[in-house]
Amino acid sequence: MNIDSETVDKIAHLARLELAENEKQEMIGDMNKILDFMAKLNEVDTAGVEPLVYMSAEVNTLRDDEVKQQITTEEALQNAPKHDDKYILVAKVIEK
Repeated sequence: MNIDSETVDKIAHLARLELAENEKQEMIGDMNKILDFMAKLNEVDTAGVEPLVYMSAEVNTLRDDEVKQQITTEEALQNAPKHDDKYILVAKVIEK
């Protein structure tokens, strides 16, 4: 597969990016390099190699939760752009 200007335009639209013409040409070059690298990886013989799920033999190694720093409600409200006496006020994002 080869990346062309039309493909970059479609990807930029989906990612909500605006690219200048020189940026678009750079992006075409970079994306083609990525695809070339992936094609080289496809040439590697992986017969007999078990797929990796985890990078180590440890599974679900979790740490205990511990409080390192607590702030009061008043301290939290100091940094909020909008707030009342107890809560940070945010715009409504869910309609009924």
